[in-house]
Amino acid sequence: MAKTDRLETLVQRVTADIIANEVKDDLGFITITGVKITNELSYMYVFYSLLGDEARIAKTQVALDRAKGFIKNQIALRVKMRKVPELVFKYDKSFTDGMKVDDIIRNIK
Repeated sequence: MAKTDRLETLVQRVTADIIANEVKDDLGFITITGVKITNELSYMYVFYSLLGDEARIAKTQVALDRAKGFIKNQIALRVKMRKVPELVFKYDKSFTDGMKVDDIIRNIK
């Protein structure tokens, strides 16, 4: 299990670097919040967050899906893996959910 955790952390760092420095689409201020690789190495879920409205989130999802092949290729070049899993980008809404809870708590007073 520890090997998978280290691999996920490495892929998270590499993916963040690729998106920040090499992807040509305007993704705004995007943060890679985590990576989860399935046990059979079939899928690699990359979780991201960003500030913006629903339209901005949808635009970013389309841009990430468009750049998926390039990003997967760059991960394969930088990370030693027998097989590079299929990339799946998912919006991490935990930050926005946390902000909503924080607003509710502040308004209780």
